[in-house]
Order: sequence, then C-alpha cells, then structure tokens
Amino acid sequence: MIKAAYIHIPFCEHICHYCDFNKVFLKGQPVDNYLNALDLEIKMTLQEFPTNELDTIFVGGGTPTSLNEKQLYVLCESINNNLPKSSNIEFTFEANPGDLSKDKLQILKNAGVNRLSLGVQTFNDELLERIGRVHRAKDVYRTIDLAKSLGFSNISIDLIYSLPNQTIKDFKASLEKAFSLDIPHYSAYSLIIEPKTVFYNLMKKGKLPTPGEDIEAQMYEMLMDEMDKHGVRQYEISNFSIPGYESRHNLTYWNNNHYYGFGAGAHSYINGIRRSNIGPIKKYIDRISNNEFPIYEDHFVTSTEQMEEEMFLGLRKTEGVSISQFYQKYNQNPLTLFNKEINELVDKKWIEVKNDYIYLTRTGKLLGNEVFQAFLGTI
Repeated sequence: MIKAAYIHIPFCEHICHYCDFNKVFLKGQPVDNYLNALDLEIKMTLQEFPTNELDTIFVGGGTPTSLNEKQLYVLCESINNNLPKSSNIEFTFEANPGDLSKDKLQILKNAGVNRLSLGVQTFNDELLERIGRVHRAKDVYRTIDLAKSLGFSNISIDLIYSLPNQTIKDFKASLEKAFSLDIPHYSAYSLIIEPKTVFYNLMKKGKLPTPGEDIEAQMYEMLMDEMDKHGVRQYEISNFSIPGYESRHNLTYWNNNHYYGFGAGAHSYINGIRRSNIGPIKKYIDRISNNEFPIYEDHFVTSTEQMEEEMFLGLRKTEGVSISQFYQKYNQNPLTLFNKEINELVDKKWIEVKNDYIYLTRTGKLLGNEVFQAFLGTI
C-alpha cells in the first residue's frame, strides 16, 4: 500500500545559481490553471491507484510558498480533499526564508501542515548573494520565530557546503548559527554542479572557485562531529535530527518504498514502475486537460534492479541495510547475493557487517558514491 505522496510546485520568484530542479519564473505563469490540473491529476491517480491513508505528504518545488494566499489555500484544499491522511501524518511544505508571511503560515497551519523545510543554505549574506539567493540571514531568524509563534515545532533547514570561496571557518560559523535556532532537523549537502545551471556555465569558463575535494571532505567531517557534539543524530548521509524527528518522507525513498508523485516533472514509484511526469508547464496542463496522465517516461523496475536499489538506497541510512528485511522482501540473502562486493568493501573498511545490518563506516560515508556504484549491474 502506498503511504507517501510528493507534490511539485514548479514556480519560483527567483532562480538560484545551483538549482536544476524543474522550475520556472513565477511571473506570467498560468498558476491557477496549473493548480486545477494538479487537482485533476491527483483525482485520476487515486482512482487508478487507490490507497487507504498516507503517512507523509511533501510539497516541494520550485517554491510552493511563492504562491499567493488564495492559491496556497486552493492547493491545501485540493490536497486535503483528495488525499487520505493518517491521524499522525507528517505534512511538509518547503519554503524560502523571507517569503513566509504570517497569513501564509496561518493558511498552512489551518490546513494541517505540521512540518516546514526551509532553504537556508548558509548564514553568510555575501555567500547567499553569490549563489543567487534573495533572502538574508536575518530573514531566517524572523521566519523561524514567526513559525514557532504560530505553533510550528517540527522545522528543518537545508544547508549547502563547499560553496564558491567558502572556507571551513565560514561553514563552522553557519553551523553554530544553525544550532542556535533550536530546531529538530538539519539537512546538509555538498554543492553539486549540475548542467543547465548558472554555476555550470561559470565552471565551464573557469570562473567558479570551489574549495576542492579535500576541503569538502574536511567540511563533511566537521559537520558530522558538530552535529554529534550538539546531540543531533546522523540518520542518513546528509540528514541529521533529534531522535523522533527523522524525515518520514525521505525515509520512504531510502527504504525503497512506493510513493505518489504529482505535478510537472514529479517522479513516482507505483506497483514496481518508476514514472516521471513531463516537465514543461503548458504540456503538463494540456495533457491533463485531455484526461491523460502527464507521463514522460515509465520504467518497470526488474527484481534485479529492485535488489540493487535496496542496497545503494539503504546504505545511505546510518543504520544501513537490514539483512533480515532484505530477505523478507526478496527471498534472497544480500550477503550471498553481493558476496564479492561486500567482502571487497569490508576489506577497504568502507562498510561493516554487524548483527543484522550492513552499513557504511565513517570512511565509507566520505566515499558514498563509490560504495553505491559497487552494487550497480553486479547481479
């Protein structure tokens, strides 16, 4: 049974230099038509693939809170009218610091949203400007104080490290400010230069002075140490929380479970099929207007691919892959199935096998992508 849903809102008031998600400038876009199409897609999908109740709903983008108050209300009504929610649902909205007014927060609160994920990235105003963000550090404090005053307690922030010209000292200063917020969840990612971004074009011209791999590794090690020092547990390669506040939505992906994906460019995993929706807004709306699913690509995941995915997704989690759960799902022992790969990685001290789990060592976390690669195309 499907327990999770992702909803994509592709509109932004400003495009960040590093972002390669499906997004467009908000101004002049058919937002109301998009929300109508989204509502219809959800209805069509639930009719074909029903579920009893969802444990987690995540509204991401783009910037969902770039919608005006009326549009935000319409979106929340659509979600609540169409999607069956469990009594203890985790209902998350992504937002940018500075674009969350009291009225918008109240609309979210009234709609049952109980988790906010804020794209902070850094507390260095100069760096924020350099990466194309429009908020400043003061906006982070103001937004979080406002959210807390309205009763939001489950708040997460995103941070990025290895930014152009960023130093270890600067990243540590951002972490110290992040801890002062007294929130239960943090996500921290190293900068990845993606094609079709401003940063990619600058890199091709030799005009993007990133710190380099050694400094990036030092930043990651410091991140793990500082989180541990502040009692924030690492439960996935890039995610840290106070116990009990782990992101249930993201755990859906890492546990290789099925989920709905609604909206232009959204991805879903239903009945063993990974599906991506078409990205361009007009094409998305047109397809749904014709009562057709807005499918760009379908991929039936073979049993072999499922087992490989179970390994490289599960190894992202600090606890790792459960040997007994793997056997329960696939009737195969991963220690036998991936005997050669696991032994080689254990010899390199990149993974460990203990009790019921296969998991990354500290060194393995630094070399995660190389570990995951070992399980691709090996069966």
